[in-house]
Amino acid sequence: MDIGVGHAGFSTVCAIESDPHCAATLRRNARGKTVWQADVRAIDPSAVLEIFGIAKGELALLHGGPPCQPFSQIGKKKGLDDPRGTLIFDFLRFANAMRPTATLIEQVPTFLQAHTGDGRLLVDLLRSEFDHLGYDMHYDIVDASRHGVAQRRRRAVLVCVPKGQAFSFPFSLESKTVTVGTALRGLPAPSSINTPPPVPNHIDVTPPRDQERISYVPEGLWLSKVADAPAEIKRNLTRKDTTKYRRLHRTQLAPTLRCGEALYHPTENRYITPREAARLQGFPDKHILEGPIRRRTGVVRDLDQHRQVANAVPPPMARSVAKSLREKLWL
Repeated sequence: MDIGVGHAGFSTVCAIESDPHCAATLRRNARGKTVWQADVRAIDPSAVLEIFGIAKGELALLHGGPPCQPFSQIGKKKGLDDPRGTLIFDFLRFANAMRPTATLIEQVPTFLQAHTGDGRLLVDLLRSEFDHLGYDMHYDIVDASRHGVAQRRRRAVLVCVPKGQAFSFPFSLESKTVTVGTALRGLPAPSSINTPPPVPNHIDVTPPRDQERISYVPEGLWLSKVADAPAEIKRNLTRKDTTKYRRLHRTQLAPTLRCGEALYHPTENRYITPREAARLQGFPDKHILEGPIRRRTGVVRDLDQHRQVANAVPPPMARSVAKSLREKLWL
């Protein structure tokens, strides 16, 4: 989100991130902003203003994406019963102390159907609380593919502006859809894990066994749909497994990037590299990812490079919303 907000004309002063690999990535690409690896719940927002010499009411934009796992349709949907789910209320805490001109929050679409313990919609509770702080809340489902991202990715975006301030979400800013082939165009062959990559993070870690499995999947299809694949290749897949072991198609959009699922390259028998995933998410090549690259059969602690990309807000989508905010609020 920092990248997109920056491209819209804002300058991020401070980024707060608890995951060590994500924080390292933010520091690597900081370009003037301060990065704190910390639990946001332990931070006093008034102290943040004092440290950076910002008076209450001077901050233009408070923005972020709290963890989506408690609300995701592919998760356990514990909502506010998951400790990560309550992090949404830290936006209220920071907004109350800082009184920014606007607040921008990104979440999964199912967040808008989440309920509180008393049966109220969580979004209605947030609207009421921001109303008490002097803000009107607007929210909508934004489709990243309509803002120059080569991916079917729909996200709930909540925007809070001063009461009475007009705001509308941006319509499509692109004249045509960006496909997978367009997004990946120009990338050289990736390197192996022990070889310096030709482009940052463009490293292939696909093991031989997985290369064989991938070879059975035609462009644009997924393994469970391949009728002639041997049983030992398909294993326990069912027809419902339409996102697992899926090969991209050059003339189409990519499906939503998800943690724990790696897509196949459109024409080569390998997983997409972190750089290719970043291209599909709308990251510039100069944005360098830190941390390990997880082999699909292995486990790494904290967020590896593929998961960092899948968890991120597409920069072009963030730019569109932030640009609309800046124009409407004359920031």
